[in-house]
Amino acid sequence: MYQCGRGIRLLSSASTSSRSLWDPTVALELNHPTLALLEKCRTRYHFKQILGQMMRTCLIGQTFPMSRLLTFSAISYPDNLDIAILLFNHYTPCPNLYIYNCMISALSFSKSQSFGLYKSMLYSDIYPDKHTLLYLLQASEYVSDAKQIHCHAIVTGLLSQGYLQNSLIKMYLEKGQMELARQVFHDLPTPDRVSFNIMIVGYAKKGYCLEALQLFYEMMDLGLKPDDFTILGLLISCGVLGDARMGMSVHAWFERRKTITSSNLILGNALLDMYVKFNKLETAQNIFNALVEKDIVSWNTMTAGYAKVGNFELAHNFFKQMPTRDLISWNSLISGYAKRGDYEMVIKVFHNMVTENVRPDNITLVNLVSAAAEIGALDQGKWMHGLILRMQMKIDAFLGSALIDMYCKAGSIERAFLVFRELTEKDVTVWTTMITGFAFHGHGRKALDLFSEMQSFLLPNRVTLVAILTACSHSGLVEEGLRIFNNMKKKFDIEPGIEHYGCLVDLLGRSGRLVEAKDVIEKMPMKPSRNIWGAMLSACRAHGNMELAEIASTELLKLEPEKEGGYILLSNIYAACGRWSSSDKIREIMEIRGVKKTAGCSSIVIDGVIHDFVAADKRHPRWEDIFLILQHLKSEMKLDDTGFANFELCFQGGKPMLLDSCDFLFYSF
Repeated sequence: MYQCGRGIRLLSSASTSSRSLWDPTVALELNHPTLALLEKCRTRYHFKQILGQMMRTCLIGQTFPMSRLLTFSAISYPDNLDIAILLFNHYTPCPNLYIYNCMISALSFSKSQSFGLYKSMLYSDIYPDKHTLLYLLQASEYVSDAKQIHCHAIVTGLLSQGYLQNSLIKMYLEKGQMELARQVFHDLPTPDRVSFNIMIVGYAKKGYCLEALQLFYEMMDLGLKPDDFTILGLLISCGVLGDARMGMSVHAWFERRKTITSSNLILGNALLDMYVKFNKLETAQNIFNALVEKDIVSWNTMTAGYAKVGNFELAHNFFKQMPTRDLISWNSLISGYAKRGDYEMVIKVFHNMVTENVRPDNITLVNLVSAAAEIGALDQGKWMHGLILRMQMKIDAFLGSALIDMYCKAGSIERAFLVFRELTEKDVTVWTTMITGFAFHGHGRKALDLFSEMQSFLLPNRVTLVAILTACSHSGLVEEGLRIFNNMKKKFDIEPGIEHYGCLVDLLGRSGRLVEAKDVIEKMPMKPSRNIWGAMLSACRAHGNMELAEIASTELLKLEPEKEGGYILLSNIYAACGRWSSSDKIREIMEIRGVKKTAGCSSIVIDGVIHDFVAADKRHPRWEDIFLILQHLKSEMKLDDTGFANFELCFQGGKPMLLDSCDFLFYSF
């Protein structure tokens, strides 16, 4: 006769009396021959054979043997997890806490399955222990999940378990809930070194570096000795803060204590990263050479460090010497060339990367798109956009912002807006980038409409407000700009900074309200920057206000006497007003002070090749052809008195020539 129980068939005692039964009340040790075989099992095929033997000997369905089966198939050899789920659902009529914990741990990669098991466990009147809640924390995806587990820990009295408290702190820190992490930490009756380490490293990784250092001092006051993880948090903090003196002090402090050494690979890599952030590559090189063991992180850090400071010869040396390369290795080189503006090398490294069958990620494409944006190469940017679509890569907010910026800088504002509309996820950076694009293309009204639409989804930040004020300034929308500026604190809880005051001065100056602009400068709560006086000086030039121009110029030259911009702008203003002697005097002052004008440079991309044109530079291979075109243009040009002062002239045979102008070289080519 058969009995049914939770999807299994159990033989009656009459039909199995001749077989050996497992009696868990007598023999809980692993002395059953079949279970002994299970402990020696290494393959799925053998596991299935043992499972069949257990079914024949009626061990299947009994709690302890099932716990061994599930532990083997779900934990020890997770490739058999599908069998474990089958056994649990159909052959485990009375699962206990251990079995539930085993299955929740194995399924912690799936929030729905692990939390579903936990609910089933509670319905069976089985209460969790600290292991249950720890496994659930591993399965948590959102802060709300962690909060629920936190509440269950309080209700069940398990929160007093130190390991569980530390795990909660770590979870809250990883999710960016710094206040909740701090609250759990402060509720600890006696925080130990592990608790402090979790807080210090967590704070450091999230940028709360001063708080991390404060916790270190508290830890030392309690007499707790720091270990490698404590020092790791301190090194990260110093690197983020950019405090080289403190970072070197921490390094010297733990080198003097032999219990902690930089031979530890994780600590050694943290040291490398810190010194690279300080641009102290020579020290980083010494540490790298002293490392007994090096991994790919060590090599990538050095490659990225030398690429960051523009030493591409050494960056390439490290890159070539790497035992193995990963995507980060390639991205380090590409990023370095992109920041230097060397588009040709960016493309060359990218092609080499693809040749070695390394699939690019979003970071790779962001660097490629940004490099194309810097030179305004629309055709190259479109090719990269097409590559992204062909590779079916997800365009996240980061990559979307780069594409929008590229199209805006390349002059295709319509394509930029199309990319913006197609993005499924838009953060504040995406909105700000599109508003900035509209601003610099003179579409003030469109920028205002988008700014208004943005507020239905999220609030602007300080950079967004700079962008929208710039849009108003470039489009002459004075009243709208004033309204936004005056409502910054009330509506967005953002105190106007010096960059916002700069936009306000530019807004008023461009519209000719120079007296109001000067009044803003005098009443602003911080000291005016060079950008503010530069905006004022440009406005005075545009509107011919010589009196205010001299005031603005004086203040600007006080702030940056070594820069040529203020001198040249004032000289041109004098020239435009016909005060040639004053203009010449400014040029003489420049010569006396050793201030030289930076040569102008224009560039154009043809068939993927960048052609640069620097004023007075005759090194271009087609210089003779360009010179002939310039001569032809000169013969057809006629300069009037008002335009004469706006060009930088060279003199040949006592006659003013425009042949040195980089823009004329550019157009002639």
